[in-house]
Amino acid sequence: MKFSPKDQINSVVANLPPSGIRKLFDIASGMDGVISLGIGEPDFITPWHIRNAGIMSLEKGRTQYTSNAGLVELKQEVANYMKRRFGLSYEPNNQVLITVGGSEAIDLAIRAFVEPGDEVLIPIPCFVCYDPITRLAGGVPVLLETKAEDNFKLTPELLKKNITDKTKALILPFPNNPTGAIMDKEDLEKIAEVLRDTNIMIISDEIYAELTYTDKRHVSIAEIDGMYDRTVVINGFSKAYAMTGWRLGFACGHPDVIGPMIKIHQYAIMCAPTTSQYAAIEALRFGDKDIEDMKTEYNYRRKLIVNGFNKMGLDCFEPMGAFYCFPSIKRTGLSSEEFCEKLLLEEKIALVPGVAFGKSGEGHLRVSYAYSVEHIKKALEGVERFISKYI
Repeated sequence: MKFSPKDQINSVVANLPPSGIRKLFDIASGMDGVISLGIGEPDFITPWHIRNAGIMSLEKGRTQYTSNAGLVELKQEVANYMKRRFGLSYEPNNQVLITVGGSEAIDLAIRAFVEPGDEVLIPIPCFVCYDPITRLAGGVPVLLETKAEDNFKLTPELLKKNITDKTKALILPFPNNPTGAIMDKEDLEKIAEVLRDTNIMIISDEIYAELTYTDKRHVSIAEIDGMYDRTVVINGFSKAYAMTGWRLGFACGHPDVIGPMIKIHQYAIMCAPTTSQYAAIEALRFGDKDIEDMKTEYNYRRKLIVNGFNKMGLDCFEPMGAFYCFPSIKRTGLSSEEFCEKLLLEEKIALVPGVAFGKSGEGHLRVSYAYSVEHIKKALEGVERFISKYI
């Protein structure tokens, strides 16, 4: 009998598809002169005062482990931030957990809730990690297809229709990656009304909470009557503070939920990076102006790119959150993967096919405006040349 390591791999892992975001960028990496609007990463450098705080922590020799849940000072600043920005009160000692990016917090929350056979409701299009993490935990992803005519919001009717006696959790990914859709207070109140008489937990991924472009602040579903105890709010530093490489996030919730999440975290991770935690303290204390400055620039780019797509004949609803737009390419007759592959080969422009974020994303592109104005203008010119062959 010949031994094969491949045959020993967990079947769930073996059957997970690779991220649809990365496929085209593997091709693009072998090409010169590619213009990319594909990766969801701020083009800003982490503000100097935040970088300096990390540097100073190293200068002072702060290189040891922290407690599993994170530095006491940082957890206190997270609690202060959540109160100051969103009106939510959390006790830093047992309701706040510092994680390795928001992605780890999502993984911990799903693993803390989900047992084999449990169903997790996931509105799509959405960030690519929720479905596979649910599967890895033994859960069953139930995909809720949001529609362009609803501005890609989760409607109470769609939610109610998909709840069963096996439903364990709902993921709320708003502001949304990839669509840029948001849920305002009135929308969330309707969702809360559906959930109020159930035992369904909520994992509210609010990593883009600071990047909303209305005259109202972001509202968390944890603020809605009856939703606080059942909601884990997940956020982090990557998007608002341009700290993607620092790999730091946090989760806030009821002590009975955060405790089990810490238990998993301490066995799998131990603690988040110490240097990053000291930098994050600085970000939370003195970074509000950084957020506003970057958001102002994103808003300018948002208007530029949405207007650009609409003028060339690709319908694009107005995204009011995050830093993505989601134009429709249905008029071209191409699938989203065909469009992106041809665009890359013919114009050397890298975008992400909408189908990478779920089947309801087919017929769309995810386009990031976390890039310079010059970069965006060149990409729009190339897309317009390309689609002239089809419409």
